[in-house]
Amino acid sequence: MGLIEYPASAGDSDKVLEAAIEAGADDVESDEDGHRIWTAQDSLHEVAKALELMLGDADSTRSAWKPGTEVEVRGEDAERLARLMEALDEDDDVQSIWGNERVPDEELERLA
Repeated sequence: MGLIEYPASAGDSDKVLEAAIEAGADDVESDEDGHRIWTAQDSLHEVAKALELMLGDADSTRSAWKPGTEVEVRGEDAERLARLMEALDEDDDVQSIWGNERVPDEELERLA
């Protein structure tokens, strides 16, 4: 899939959603950190150009992986996953980490 990222300052979630729909995007995720606009890989650059006219320059435009389903991870599996993610994050050769895990907030607090 294609991923176009905008800072929160690009506009509120309604403005970004409206612009994304008009540009032909597939999905929009907005939170306090910013906006992530998902699109089909073959229309990434077309959608990015249309959004640039409406929202300005994006923080990033790139190919990305978006999971179709999420898996909840708890207990020992969450601990092992946290160690793996930390090891991958520390490896200079790893540029991005994608996954389909969902760790509940109480597990994250326990692991912190």
